[in-house]
Amino acid sequence: MTGEFSVVAREGGARAGELVTAHGVVRTPAFMPVGTAASVKGLAPWELERLAPEMVLANTYHLLLRPGIGAIEALGGLHRFMGWPGPVLTDSGGFQVFSLAQRRKIDDGGVTFRSHIDGAELRLTPEGCVEAQRGLGVDVAMALDVCPALPATALELEAAVAMTSRWAARCRAALPPGGDTMLFGIVQGGLDLVLRRRSAEELAAVGFEGYALGGFSVGEPPPAMWEAVAEAAPLLPQERPRYLMGVGTPRDIVHAVAAGVDLFDCVLPTRNARNGLLHTSRGPVVLKNARWKLADEPPDPACDCPTCRRCSTAYLRHLYLAREAAVVVLATVHNLHFFLSLMRRVRWAIMAGRFAELREELLAAEVADG
Repeated sequence: MTGEFSVVAREGGARAGELVTAHGVVRTPAFMPVGTAASVKGLAPWELERLAPEMVLANTYHLLLRPGIGAIEALGGLHRFMGWPGPVLTDSGGFQVFSLAQRRKIDDGGVTFRSHIDGAELRLTPEGCVEAQRGLGVDVAMALDVCPALPATALELEAAVAMTSRWAARCRAALPPGGDTMLFGIVQGGLDLVLRRRSAEELAAVGFEGYALGGFSVGEPPPAMWEAVAEAAPLLPQERPRYLMGVGTPRDIVHAVAAGVDLFDCVLPTRNARNGLLHTSRGPVVLKNARWKLADEPPDPACDCPTCRRCSTAYLRHLYLAREAAVVVLATVHNLHFFLSLMRRVRWAIMAGRFAELREELLAAEVADG
């Protein structure tokens, strides 16, 4: 049944689960490649399908501006539009709107902002946000929230939590449970665990198919984030999936899985690929470095991705320095394969009762510094 979530194995706080969507079962813990504008940068749909992520993320804000929700809906919905048959989650667009500090005005009804493309004035309300995602036909829609940058004052954090809760109730009313599109609420509160608890309780009272931790990785030191996530994740309902938004170094993921987080997304693997950094089992490989000029081995001898099976590090360095477009494809394939393989190892370890062992190994290795 769509929306059903079951935990199939536990080890400490870590969980392996299954979330049923209209486009397939999402096996967790899972990393979602970011396809902001209905495309994972650097990859054709068939290349993405070969990598077999559990779910892909797209962004409501960017699709709202271009090509428009109506256009995608008229063309058969987001899955058909982007040529991806698997599950899709869309961010509400709230983070992008709130990052436009000089271009938006927040009130209790919603947000008025100016497009970063042409300066046109637009209005985003909780109801409009949900309606846009339902029009896209996605599997998971996110409620509109208020995401303050850190550091923030206690008053700013409290106001963000209060407005997020009010907007969450309006989003739920606009998208009742029971359809093919699930709705996740977003818990705010910064590093204040009292506010995090309040936010989690208020959203649980509204009732969602899943719950996200928003407002992390927005300026705070990583150790402070790891500590706060370890405290905040167990506050979310045990029987529903938990999603840590926009956080995704290997070290971040391992810490968060141990706290009970199920879903992750981050632009890191694709952005780093475009900038010539490869994540490997022996640590990061920076292609511009001269040490790789005559390196005849693959970037990661332990990796079985198509890039490592076919290409030397020297060749990839040559492509990067020559600004050949092919290097973006090759590096993106490798980095996403690395992250998706990491999640499969983590899931297997939880199911085998060996996650603590794997966690220690990953945190001690250079790979965890990615």
